[in-house]
Order: sequence, then structure tokens, then C-alpha cells
Amino acid sequence: MKVGIIGTGNMGKVIIEALIESKAISPSQLYMTNRTLDKAEEIQKTTGGNVKKTNREVIKSCDIVFICVKPHHVHGVIEENRDDFTKDKCVVSITSPVSVDQLQSMIPCSCARFIPSITNRALSGVSLLTFGSNCTEKWRNDLKDLVTHISTPVTIEEDVTRVASDIVSCGPAFFSYLTQRFINAAVDVTKIDSETATVLASEMLVGLGDLLKKDIYTLPTLQEKVCVKGGVTGIGIAVMEKELGDVFEQLFEATQKKFEDDTTETQSQFGV
Repeated sequence: MKVGIIGTGNMGKVIIEALIESKAISPSQLYMTNRTLDKAEEIQKTTGGNVKKTNREVIKSCDIVFICVKPHHVHGVIEENRDDFTKDKCVVSITSPVSVDQLQSMIPCSCARFIPSITNRALSGVSLLTFGSNCTEKWRNDLKDLVTHISTPVTIEEDVTRVASDIVSCGPAFFSYLTQRFINAAVDVTKIDSETATVLASEMLVGLGDLLKKDIYTLPTLQEKVCVKGGVTGIGIAVMEKELGDVFEQLFEATQKKFEDDTTETQSQFGV
């Protein structure tokens, strides 16, 4: 299977590096391009693969094509190359505001959406899949097999796309921010230095992930095990309950609003 990547920004690069490192594909099976070719050529130095000058060259060379550009650029990529998306191919968008229905309204090939996570770079974490009604059983299976090398794929319905993406794709950034605030506060309030606090917090997160991955504890059980009545942890959680308030509710409300704005823009482009 020849795999094409159109757009080698942050997530395009993550997908390329993960697919090569996991040996899901060989460098000779990879074709990529970017509006600024230097970026693709820089990735090629470490991963191998074939850099093409145009989107059309990548599409014509490949069986499956991942479109890794910003939401409002997806329509242009499809429109400019719609005759090259032949029925035997599979097109995969990685952006949540562009639905599979919008893709298949323009082209006859199998269409799907794959929403990756930065955790996939470590060949870990979840990715999200949604398949168009015209996506063949073969391409459904082939795409699942491909992304299983770098993630645990979960198939989702259209109506939970944004919230699922918030948890899986945005979640690492959200919790990285919280962890950094946690570290900064420790440094500001106590005598611990930033380097030591960062190592301790990072290793704590790794250990927490292992506990959850091995099903040793659930999240609620973990809190119960660490919290001793009247102890330090309980006092800390009481502060968090008081100060956090409805911050996460506000977070999801804000991301849903941004999603609505983005989908309105793509709907005006695709007409559906």
C-alpha cells in the first residue's frame, strides 16, 4: 500500500514519523508534499520516503491519501484534484470540522476521517475514525490495520466528533498545561527547583498512565487509595474542588463554539 501525506505540519509530521517508526509502512511506500517543500524535505532526511512537488503527484502515486491541512484548505485540495481521486483510492481527512459526507459529496472514492493524537508519536494512545457510507469494507479494514500500528483506533459517530477530539487530540495539551502550572506553583511556593519538579511530575504521569493501562485502579479508586481521611491529599483536593469551579464545563463550551464556527465555514465551502 502506497501512503500519501498532503501537508507536513505538526500532525502530518507526527503521522509520518509514527508510521515509519512502527514499520506500518516502509519509506519506499511513503509519498509526501507540503506547500513549503523545505518542510517535507527536512522530514525526509530522518524518515526517508518520497517528496513530490505537487498534491496531484502524491494523489496519483498513492492508494490512500491523508489530507493534513487546515480545515478551510481541505476543500481547495479536493476541488483542484477531484479528477485524480479515482474510485479505487481512499481519502482521509484528519480535521474534525470536515465531515466524511462533505468529502464524498465531491469525490467518488472511499472517504474517511482519522483524528490523531500527539500520543500516537509514541505509538500509544487513541485515534478516532469515522467512515463515509461509500467507504468500502476493504478500505475500512485496511485503514484500521494501518493506524493500529500507532494507536488504539476507536470508531465514533459524527455527533461526538468535537468532544471526542477534545479528549483525545486536545487533551494532551490541556493536561500538559495543568501539569506545567502544577510544577510552577511548586517552585514558586517551596524550595524545590524547576528541573527536579519537572522530573518528578513527568515520572508521576508516566506511572499514573501505567496504573490505568494495566487496569490496576480506576480514576475514582486511585483517588480513594491515595486520599487518607484528614491527610494532605484530601486537603489538596478540597482546594482544587473549590478553585476549579466549572473550568472544564467552560472549556468544552468554548471548544464546541469554535467547532460550530469552523463547521459553518466548511459548510459554506462544500455546500453541505
